[in-house]
Amino acid sequence: MGGENLKIEIPQFEQEDYLDGIAPYEWLYSHKNPLERKQLCARMAEQAAAVGVRGFVALFNEYLNALKEAGDRGAGPGNQTDFEGQELALWCGNWTADGGGIYSTDRMGFEICACPHPILPVRRLTNLDTGLEKIELAFCRGSVWRRHIFDKSTVSDARSIIKLSNFGVSVNSDNAKYLVKYLGDVESLNYDRIPAANSVGRLGWIDNYGFSPYVDDLVFDGMEEFRSRFECVRERGSYDKWLETARSVRKTEGVPTRIALAASFASVLVRPCGCLPFLVHFWGGSETGKSVALMLGASVWADPEIGRFIQTFNSTGVGKELGASFYNSLPLMLDELQIVDGSPANRLKFQQMIYELAEGVGRARGRRDGGLQRVGTWRNCIISTGEHPLIDANTAAGAANRTIEICCQDLHFFQNNSVGNGKAMASFLMRNYGFAGRMFVERLQKERNLEKAAGLQDRLTREIAACGDVTDKQSASAALILAADALAEEWIFHDGVRLSVKDMVPFLITKTKMDQNRRALEFLHDQIAMNPVRFDPVRAAEKSVELWGEIGEQYIYIIKPQFDRLLGENGYNSGAFLGWARQNGVIRTGKDGKSTVAHRISGGRPARCVLLLISSCPSAEDDCTEGDLPL
Repeated sequence: MGGENLKIEIPQFEQEDYLDGIAPYEWLYSHKNPLERKQLCARMAEQAAAVGVRGFVALFNEYLNALKEAGDRGAGPGNQTDFEGQELALWCGNWTADGGGIYSTDRMGFEICACPHPILPVRRLTNLDTGLEKIELAFCRGSVWRRHIFDKSTVSDARSIIKLSNFGVSVNSDNAKYLVKYLGDVESLNYDRIPAANSVGRLGWIDNYGFSPYVDDLVFDGMEEFRSRFECVRERGSYDKWLETARSVRKTEGVPTRIALAASFASVLVRPCGCLPFLVHFWGGSETGKSVALMLGASVWADPEIGRFIQTFNSTGVGKELGASFYNSLPLMLDELQIVDGSPANRLKFQQMIYELAEGVGRARGRRDGGLQRVGTWRNCIISTGEHPLIDANTAAGAANRTIEICCQDLHFFQNNSVGNGKAMASFLMRNYGFAGRMFVERLQKERNLEKAAGLQDRLTREIAACGDVTDKQSASAALILAADALAEEWIFHDGVRLSVKDMVPFLITKTKMDQNRRALEFLHDQIAMNPVRFDPVRAAEKSVELWGEIGEQYIYIIKPQFDRLLGENGYNSGAFLGWARQNGVIRTGKDGKSTVAHRISGGRPARCVLLLISSCPSAEDDCTEGDLPL
């Protein structure tokens, strides 16, 4: 036997291996035959002395003592995993871990099974947002190895670890506690040997780290529903072909398509420039090319196929909130508004969702195990398409102020570019994408370019505000689009084509139009004009319709409960409107100073009515600009 051992070649270890590592001692320990180990120990002592290390035997004994101490704490390194196809061999203490499964014995000497197939931790992950650790497990059923990431709390609890069965791990109530023990022992014994990596569950800017996913060795550990979206942020095809096509579109396809492209770049400027999220909505009839324009914007970052990076409106408010939190700094792109139920109640809920998306903060929600879930945040641009506008006469000012609407009615995009019509363009974009976004972000992170972007956005905000009574939020959002377009032209396109302030201003809402109470007055005018029968007591009785009031010589009498219902059901505050209307002479107040007056409609019983001045209603002769009302 000794003669055979002379044939074993000892690896050539250096001095630092003996003094700063454990590789020589692990190698010697892996030889289980006692005589063989002693003979090799003597030879290794000579090799160690030759490189200046004396006392190898004592060092090896200390290594054995360390292993024993670890074993005394509950799981000595003793054995190593021996799975066919395993990524690395790990100490597993008193567990036998091979192709036949993972087994050990309990205190009474009875055999226990942690898992009937190979499984072991292969990577430790630390989330850059939360600081929480997760563990990536590799397991093999049959001949196929699979990997999944789990919360540490899941694999550390016998009740929670049963969830691994959903992924194909053979774990149940009988072996759960043994699998927890095995995984805990392996991780403890191999903490420094198991590779470690940083992880993130979203896209976008990460404080003091960079931009996800453009960081080497960054691992996605978020919700499985978002994994495919994370992985589609990548490069494919030819950058030169994409650039040539994008230049052609910028030159030939008009302002709306250039805004779609610029808004996509602008999304990553929202946070560095200290702005709030905002929406850009493209609306118009079918066959205009809106969805393809959205795909052009998506191709800056990712696979633009609908359902990959681009989503639809067909999800719950919570789903959109989670999606916004995931995209974080990259644009949240939503196609086809018209699939949303257009009932008044749903429209109000939808407009509230717009407002909440533009706030950039999710709702606080409780966890099943107590406490609160982590509140999601985002700072990005939401870009959407639809056949109808998002904003109408009764949209709350907060939602309207955060939305830039681009009317594409009667337009037809993608007719004159180098690729061809919308179908050809969509096919091209799905084959070539993902280059420009990475380049844009990398330039932003160099040479104080973030400060340059913020300064440019600030200057453009002032220029837009100087053009008229545009609101501050609209000015800031439009300036982000213009700043992103200018930087993309300078860094990427080099074509001399840039959006101007004059290009953007026609799409912005003025302060006058934004006034919620003026819009409420417009809404009342519209309802009166659209429902003349309800303000004629005789005709209302003949047709058996609900009476809302009547029209007099100077006033329109609106029954107060009907007045409150009309405004309240359509998103307006009737009390706030009455206060504004009194100050601006739109209504007549009673002798008691109240905003309503007792009035007998057609000689009937008196009812409290709001007296709206007929002179406040615009007529065909009025030569007013939109949003201006004679008071």
